[in-house]
Amino acid sequence: MAIEVVSASMMTSDETTHMARCVGEDRWVVSWLPGRTLSGQQAVTAMTIASTVASTRIPTTTEWAILDDLALELGLTAREAVYMVAEENHDYRKTAKPRRRSLE
Repeated sequence: MAIEVVSASMMTSDETTHMARCVGEDRWVVSWLPGRTLSGQQAVTAMTIASTVASTRIPTTTEWAILDDLALELGLTAREAVYMVAEENHDYRKTAKPRRRSLE
């Protein structure tokens, strides 16, 4: 699992399509936590959770304990975090296709 920081303004992972973007100073938004602004450390934690969920089919008891510790930093339980990662699973890295316009 590798989380990559791209030019200090974006975090991506080779394990998940989720990403984090810096919105100024040490404030970050993460794709699976819409509407929340996190610190840089919390963004790394959120990306770690997303990567772990993407690379694990059924978490073991040990993995649930680790996820619980990580999620606690975000004010969530492991089960809440796993659900949110799965529910908000959009590939934001794809470029949007231009819309066709009718001149009529």
